[in-house]
Parts: sequence; structure tokens; C-alpha cells
Amino acid sequence: MDRMYEQVELTRATLDMKPVKGIPQWMLHVMEIGIIEKVAGTAPGSYMKDPESVYLKFQRESATTFIDQYLARNPMSMTDHGYDSGTERGATTGAAQIVRDGIVIDSPEAVCAHMEKFIFPQLEKAIADCNPNDEAAVDKLVQEERRVQAEFGPTILKVPYSGFFSMPGLAYGHYGYEAYFTAYALYPEVMENHFRLSADLAVKRNMLSAKAILKGRLPKVLRLDHDMADSRGTLVREETLDQIWFPHLRRALEPLLNAGIRLLWHCDGNLMKMVPRLIESGISGFQGFQYEDGMDYVKICKMKDRNGDPLMIWAGVSVTRTLPMGKPADVTREMKFLVENGPPVGLVLGGSSSIAPGVPIANIRAMIEGRKYYLKHGR
Repeated sequence: MDRMYEQVELTRATLDMKPVKGIPQWMLHVMEIGIIEKVAGTAPGSYMKDPESVYLKFQRESATTFIDQYLARNPMSMTDHGYDSGTERGATTGAAQIVRDGIVIDSPEAVCAHMEKFIFPQLEKAIADCNPNDEAAVDKLVQEERRVQAEFGPTILKVPYSGFFSMPGLAYGHYGYEAYFTAYALYPEVMENHFRLSADLAVKRNMLSAKAILKGRLPKVLRLDHDMADSRGTLVREETLDQIWFPHLRRALEPLLNAGIRLLWHCDGNLMKMVPRLIESGISGFQGFQYEDGMDYVKICKMKDRNGDPLMIWAGVSVTRTLPMGKPADVTREMKFLVENGPPVGLVLGGSSSIAPGVPIANIRAMIEGRKYYLKHGR
């Protein structure tokens, strides 16, 4: 069997939770353009001229076997030293003033006023307009995945991501941390109404997504990506999420779960208290892990999903500790730890998240060598 074909079939089997020899490799998202070019073996300046081609060559040279979130042009948004001083500030990145639809978001009351005047009517209209039986919308999702798969070629599998899941979330990115979380504490009934309407829309959208995944015979795996923790723990008390968020999350995810689609949760910060609750809600895998913040990798890998089966784990070398601050030997040691303590099936390797500028290229090369080894030899 052709090696490249074997690579994709290995990935498919792993995502189906079947026993395999090798370990598939999730995308590496390096944000330093110079490193992308060096690993890809292209000339300096080549990425800016042809980002898609160079990015995919980098992925192939990095032993990547599948990509869900395709971010070929994303590194163009920062310099090799990070975001420059001229970068526009947003609601969570230091904007001097947050204004939404003419309303200055300077208080929890302003958050609620904006939601009630603008967001709720927009959601209600979107719910009314969304037809979960729209075959044209289903076909559009399938065709876009096939287009990207054709761009990837036969060596890298495209796994669904953007546009394939919808769920209620914390709206701090829209309103800023202080105003939003104060509103969350003071006006839980308004927050729950936001979650309820968001879930009503998500149910319909996820019905479309489930149909597209089945109709297109796409990999039946989705990674849900919504940051809900920092290094100290969950951004809000878990007990409040139990009351006003988790019931709507569960309702939103049911169409995907009913279609047999495995759902993973991207781990940001310390999510340990949320992990059992997410599993109860139907999540059966995790990706990311900030080990230094208290995420107990060994404990999570021993957990079972709500059906009693092993969890799928997309393990990642730490992009906040090991890669930027360690040595190549530390990278090698961490990869070995992740493999030795991973679940019996459904194990994938990658980076824990995006790799920011400033990481020594020697560490990235050590990770790539480890990826190639585990892809071929497995455990």
C-alpha cells in the first residue's frame, strides 16, 4: 500500500477509535513565518508570496496527517516578533472604548441593553430563517470540505471544523471581560436567555452539519473551540454554568451526537472542574492541555466517556512552557510522556495550541522528528 495512502487511512482509523500501530499527527500551527519557510525548505519571502503552498509544504514536512482548522494565511497577521504596536485593539485586547451598534459598553447594564435591543432580535430572526432541511446548505458544506481536501492533496486528511458546529458561548469577546462578566453575575436571567436563543439556533445549524458529515462521508469528529478558563480555573463558577449554560449546551449538541459524531473539547487554561461536566454533556475527547496550569493529563486519559468507552485525546507538546522555554531534550521527553500515558486508542499528537514567535527552531525540529518517529513506530 502506498505510504501516503497508509497515512490517511491510519488517521481515519484512529478517528474511528480503532487500534492502530502508528500515531497520527494533527496540524502544527507555527506563527513565525521564518520558521515556516525553513521547515518547508523554501526561500525567505516565499510564504508572503504564496502562503497556501508554503504552509501546506510546511505541514507535509512536519509529518502532519490531518488538519481541521485550516489557517494558511493566519501567520500574516503578526510579525516574527509578535503583534506590533499598530495592531488594532479589540474588546479583549485593550481597546480604549468598546462600542456596539452605537451603545458604549461601559457597564453590565449596557451589555444587557445591547443584548436585548440587538442580539436577541438577531438570533430570533436567524432561528426563523434557518431551515435544517435545506439540502443546498448541506451540499455547500460538503463541497467546501471537498474543495479544501483537493487543495491538501492525498497526503493530508481534511477534518471538519469551521462552520460545522454551533453552540452557546460566553460573549466576553464581544463586550470585554469586565462588563460582560459583571453582567453575567448580576443578570443571570438575561445571560440564560442569550444561551437559550443561541442553543435554539445551534440545534438547527447542527442538524445541517450532521447531515453534511454523513452525506459527504466526512470524518465523524468535531473539535469544539471556545475558551472558558484561564490559568486559575473556569472563568465563571461551574455551579452557575450548571444552572444556565450546560442545559442549553447539551440541547445544542444533541443533533451531532445523535448522528454518531464524536465531539472533542479544546482545553484552555485549567478546565479540570469542567471535564466531568463536559463528558456528561456528550463530549468524548479533549485537545490541548496546559499542563502547567493544572490540567491532569494522566487522569484525563484514564477517564471514560458517558458510554464507558475511552476518550479520544489530541495530545500536544506545551506551547506555553516546553516549546518556548525548554530544550530539544525536554521536547522529546514530553512527547514520550504523552505517548506512554495516552489512551489505548484515539491518541493523536500535535502542539497544544498555536506556536507563537520566539520558539527556538531546534525545539520545533525536535518535535517534528518525534512526530515522524511516532507516526511510523507508534508506541
